[in-house]
Amino acid sequence: MEGSFCRKSSQGRKDDLYHVIHKVPYGDSPYVKAKHAQLVDKDPEAAIVLFWKAINVGDKVDSALKDMAVVMKQLDRAEEAIEAIKSFRVVCSKHSQESLDNVLLDLYKKCGRVEEQIELLKRKLRLIYQGEAFNGKTTRTARSHGKKFQVSIKQETARLLGNLGWAYMQKANYMMAEVIFKKAQMIDADANKACNLCLCLMRQSRYEEANSILKDILQGKFPGSDEFKSRRRAEELLKELNINLSPQSQFMNILGFDDEFVKGIGELLYAWGSSRSRRLPIFEEISSFRDQLAC
Repeated sequence: MEGSFCRKSSQGRKDDLYHVIHKVPYGDSPYVKAKHAQLVDKDPEAAIVLFWKAINVGDKVDSALKDMAVVMKQLDRAEEAIEAIKSFRVVCSKHSQESLDNVLLDLYKKCGRVEEQIELLKRKLRLIYQGEAFNGKTTRTARSHGKKFQVSIKQETARLLGNLGWAYMQKANYMMAEVIFKKAQMIDADANKACNLCLCLMRQSRYEEANSILKDILQGKFPGSDEFKSRRRAEELLKELNINLSPQSQFMNILGFDDEFVKGIGELLYAWGSSRSRRLPIFEEISSFRDQLAC
């Protein structure tokens, strides 16, 4: 009897360990089978079929819809995932709507649907301003890469504004993006949003203003300035900015050439100057081509 109890206890511990390692729930329902197909069998197509089944029978619909959309995105079926969320979110609970919105935002980015992304970000910001976000609390628990952490309304507002500014950047509406980035920095400044603001200013040929902010980033004056990713991005932006600040670039800007043309000419002149050639390579090629025609 005692030996039998020990065997059962041992088997129970193995089952517990299995579920912890693979991060799959207990049971034999369609949702559990879907998670098993997704995480253990690594069969996303089968997982999607089972997630659909879970939604249709009302088995953990909130989680099934969100998880299915994530798997669809991985399979480049983002458009299909968007339609699934729009169609079935009405049967999901109220507390799951925010996480569904976050998945939807990622899907809009994946599909390049900037207008819908902007509208959704504005709606999420309105909910914060109206006091309807976070279920009336000042903080909420978020999850990233398997880790939980607390996010304040202030941090979330700045994050959403940063995303909204970046969306306007994709539409080349730099004036609107600048206003939004500056508002985000006023609420909760960090190096990443500062880099985005610098890029926005550079796209408007306001290089001196961008240069000032980049120096502050590299001098560690913003939270997150010491992070490798932010520092590297700031250094890359500074290289691009220095090309545009060179005398020949300023002359080209006066003539009305765009930034990409100016950058290309700047790099060409730099390469030419360092080789101390009397003529640009392109002129040598033109002369050679002309001589061939003469023959």
